[in-house]
Amino acid sequence: MTPLTENPFTLGVASGDPLPDSVVLWTRLAPRPYEPGNGLPADGAVDVQWELSRDASFRQLERTGTVPAPAVDNHTVHLDPSGLEPGRDYWYRFRVGRWISPIGHTRTAPAADHAVTGARARLGLVSCMQYDEGYYTALAHLAREDLDAVFFVGDYIYENAINAQAGARNYTATPLPAFFDHWTWNLTDYRLRYALGKSDPDLQAAHAAHPWYVTWDDHEVENNYAGDISQHDDPVDVFRARRAAAYRAYWENMPLREAQRPSGPDMPLYRRFSYGRLARFDILDTRQYRSDQAYGDGWKYPGPESEDPDRTLTGEAQERWLVDGFRDSTALWNVVVQQVAFCRRKNTTADRSRLSMDAWDGYPASRERVLAGADGAGLANLVVLSGDVHVHYAMDIKEDFDDPDSRTLGVEVVGTSVSSGFDGEERPDDWNLMLAANPHMKYYDGRRGYVVLTLDETRLQADFRTLSGVVTPGAPVTTSARFVSEAGAPGFSPA
Repeated sequence: MTPLTENPFTLGVASGDPLPDSVVLWTRLAPRPYEPGNGLPADGAVDVQWELSRDASFRQLERTGTVPAPAVDNHTVHLDPSGLEPGRDYWYRFRVGRWISPIGHTRTAPAADHAVTGARARLGLVSCMQYDEGYYTALAHLAREDLDAVFFVGDYIYENAINAQAGARNYTATPLPAFFDHWTWNLTDYRLRYALGKSDPDLQAAHAAHPWYVTWDDHEVENNYAGDISQHDDPVDVFRARRAAAYRAYWENMPLREAQRPSGPDMPLYRRFSYGRLARFDILDTRQYRSDQAYGDGWKYPGPESEDPDRTLTGEAQERWLVDGFRDSTALWNVVVQQVAFCRRKNTTADRSRLSMDAWDGYPASRERVLAGADGAGLANLVVLSGDVHVHYAMDIKEDFDDPDSRTLGVEVVGTSVSSGFDGEERPDDWNLMLAANPHMKYYDGRRGYVVLTLDETRLQADFRTLSGVVTPGAPVTTSARFVSEAGAPGFSPA
């Protein structure tokens, strides 16, 4: 191959899915990231050298090698080095010819038998990055946090057309190519949409700073799709072709293992990780297998259609896998990492209220089966992490949401968006109403930001970080609230 005359590492580096002895290392070669094919040959592969070190100066090299970046995978690398030490920091970088990538930092998970006593995990929770609705300033702050890993729970890209000014970013000096001003439909569309998002320096910094566990929500394909059913009821074969393109581009652009490689419109994304004896992470996919939303979607009154016990948000196989995992777990904290709000959210104080048909409220039988499985397994410390709704919530998971005095079975942390929804506001119009209608909702904030979660042998702490705005870059970050839930006594209280 002719030596590259342009920097191929324009989209940065990333790591993810850490195990005690391995972690995925990722990069995508793209000397011309806004062009189909990245400015590289349409066939063959580019050889990429890699280095993994015990120190940031690369004096203590742990491993080196060469790996192909195939054109068929859009010149992406998904390296999975084995035999690493548990619970330690590593630094990595890639090289092609004279070009060297940015340096990435990552961390392996603790050994499976690592004791709970004295153990601690600090984890970020982020979601929803709409490029044209604001800057990714939250990720610049996330990059500077002292974290063991980051959970990303969906909407890494959005499928909408983006104008030359990039919407709220208001680009004037360097407008975007006209290519982005249409909705994503095919593989080239989705590949270039990831290139656009990954060109953001704050996103690159957050990926380079920490390993990420990722899952998708809807906008990685199309808003509020359900299984094979598109929002606009496109023919199933047409939508499955779109889903196949979206899933392919997703796998290419995420730090995921070969085991997650999609086959056509199907991709095995749900998976499980242990973090010593302190925690277990069950990462769900609530889009690919779900029943269609009841009553045409949106906020509707519940009824026979939404309450049909045969309806599912996870699909039967994933639900069985989750509940069986509860029974097998010996972890102190059982963390379910997923997309949409789990707890009930009424939007009126009346006895009968509309609920979101796209969230777990639209699939109450699914929620009841999951909670029955957790309760039957004797889980004392169930934690659900969610995104999707572009607001912060801290909520108690109740045995009976109609009875505030019923048992608390766990807690849910809903993290706000990185940029989706523009600046947001601390108290949206429905702030008073939502808190009054949902006594299990302990906190609600409508600004942009992320959450830092700290787990140890005594408690879970959730630090809700917020920004003053995202439509202009550089906003400071503050901790707007801090809530804790004690081990063995679930339920949020302010700290």
